[in-house]
Amino acid sequence: MPAKAIVKVGDEVKLGQKIEEQQGFVSCNIHSSVSGKAIGIKEHELPGGRGICILIENDFKDEIHENVIPIKNVENLTKEEIVNIVKEAGIVGMGGATFSTHVKISPHPDKNIDTVILNGAECESYLTADYRLMLENPEDVVYGLYILMKALDVKKCYIGIEVNKPDAIESIEKEVKKYDNIEVARLEIKYPQGAEKQLIYACTKREVQSGRLPMDAGVVVNNVATAAQIAKTIKTGMPLVERITTVTGSCITEPKNLVTRVGTLVSEIIEQCGGFKEGKTVGKIIMGGPMMGIAQYTIDIPTNKGASGILCLDEQEAKTPKSQNCLRCRKCLDVCPAFLQPLFISAHSLRNDYESAESYRALDCIECGSCSFICPARRPLLQSIRNAKREIIANTKTNC
Repeated sequence: MPAKAIVKVGDEVKLGQKIEEQQGFVSCNIHSSVSGKAIGIKEHELPGGRGICILIENDFKDEIHENVIPIKNVENLTKEEIVNIVKEAGIVGMGGATFSTHVKISPHPDKNIDTVILNGAECESYLTADYRLMLENPEDVVYGLYILMKALDVKKCYIGIEVNKPDAIESIEKEVKKYDNIEVARLEIKYPQGAEKQLIYACTKREVQSGRLPMDAGVVVNNVATAAQIAKTIKTGMPLVERITTVTGSCITEPKNLVTRVGTLVSEIIEQCGGFKEGKTVGKIIMGGPMMGIAQYTIDIPTNKGASGILCLDEQEAKTPKSQNCLRCRKCLDVCPAFLQPLFISAHSLRNDYESAESYRALDCIECGSCSFICPARRPLLQSIRNAKREIIANTKTNC
């Protein structure tokens, strides 16, 4: 549920000040990432759609709000206090999903959570934001995991990192030595290794059954950036107002990893990387990675808390291949990490038969895009399955 604005046009705001309040359990607070004046509250383009935004005129003073206070005596914090700190700071899953973290660390009493896993796989091409974080700020990653252990009262934790990041593994392992019961899991280089269910199996050999959540397997999974933000909030009191974003692609003049303020226009971030290359025609702008990211129709949109990457592809790379008839080669079945039959779900979706698509477990699709990538007939498998999922969920809500 969208958060509700608690400031008015004309109000002076400070860095770290709460400007939108969560509505409902699965929602999150929004804080100002700059100091200045609220000059508008209106509907605006957002990654993936439109929504109400608060426009703030930056005074570039970065005056910090008085409620931004470091949290002392961490050892004495109760589980409930940690959950409330995370909730008030508006912390969400920073791998891209942006699911409210306070919900994840508030399991139902009948869920026997005994393990926490941090996702440091970052298995999508182009993206290196988590890699740089683990390499340059490992202490916050591991300290944030320690806080999560306290919140969930668990004694076993893993940080999953693919073996193609040996320096990141070395960096994190040095920090892990300071704590008990935390292990670095060296993962095979395989996409989508960072997907929750796949990561859980790789680290613990536990399987999450169809229709079930990681909590049902006794596991809570968070991104390394989420853990680092929890550590930062505990140390400084600053809520989630910035993150690392990879800005790359064949059209970017100077690809970089930048610390970006939440709400910054994508156009301004691209400008910080030298803008688009001369002689290159931009074919597609993707928020996120090439497999699971969402294409945008404009760069005049603000980033959100899940903006792990801004990928700019040229016309040739972005060209959509012509779809042909299914060859029944079963390659999409072979590569599906959720053990689905993408060709059948897609076929039913294209015929608007969403009930049949649901019978083939469409909702279990993690939208990794492996099926579309491997398909020799270039069928629109991922796109049609996404559409089926939207329709199934919408119909479920309508019938409730």
